[in-house]
Amino acid sequence: MSWIAASLVSALFLGSYELLTKHAVRDNAVLPVLFLSNVCGAAVWLGLLAAAALAPGALPAGLTVDPLTPWQHALLWCKSVVVAAAWACTYFAVKHLPVSLAAPLRATSPLWTLAGALTFLGERPTGLQLLGAGTTLLSFLGLSLAGRQEGVQFHRNRWVGWMVAGAIFNGASALYDRYLLGAAGFRASTVQCWFFFYLTALFLPLAAGWKLRWWPRHEFHWRWSIPLLAAALLLADYIYFSALRDPAALISLVSSLRRGSTLVAFAGGILLFREPHGWRKLPAVLGVLAGILLTVLG
Repeated sequence: MSWIAASLVSALFLGSYELLTKHAVRDNAVLPVLFLSNVCGAAVWLGLLAAAALAPGALPAGLTVDPLTPWQHALLWCKSVVVAAAWACTYFAVKHLPVSLAAPLRATSPLWTLAGALTFLGERPTGLQLLGAGTTLLSFLGLSLAGRQEGVQFHRNRWVGWMVAGAIFNGASALYDRYLLGAAGFRASTVQCWFFFYLTALFLPLAAGWKLRWWPRHEFHWRWSIPLLAAALLLADYIYFSALRDPAALISLVSSLRRGSTLVAFAGGILLFREPHGWRKLPAVLGVLAGILLTVLG
């Protein structure tokens, strides 16, 4: 599968993941959902590691987890910290925002990836990139106007700020992924395996604090969407990491193609969650995606 096709397939699973996340956190405690979904992902990799230990060579190369040096573990720990921050922001935001608004906001992470490339790699924006950024900003204005009809004031709603913060962390993570799977030479399977183990460790004390009622908190209800969102993320990220392993892959284009997930999440928000005013947001959602595409093509 080419890296472009892999990016599009990853987008399909990522959109499903966003819908399952909304189902899991709606009227539910967020921290246990974060912890248990990562436990489910880590359990899959633990089973694969056990199978590899019992029957060496039985697993395909794509599921092989390489031994790591302490420095390599430190690199993956840093990756997990960035993603933990991104997920904490986005899960809380998704809980409180309509998914037809949250998904387009999350889709801006490629813009932050590009901003990082401009800042740290010395790249300069082209005319198309400036046009794309302007299109995205105008589309946000359209989303803001649509959001007011649902009582969401972009400049006052803190969950919009949380979602934007999550998008920034996701953009930073995408840049780091390119380094890990490119220059650092990690396998996709190795990154994903340890990524889930470390995320489980990071969310464990927060889940324990929730359980022990260290702060006022919401009640938790187990839902079938929790293991399913872990499965969707496993597939989405594994295919995404595999795309980044291709030397020809462009991180900005991979990130943008992957954000086609917005259309899946947007449609699901309207059809499955019956969110109001959905079709009024469609021009702004398409504008966000068009702006991202222009930015990348530039």
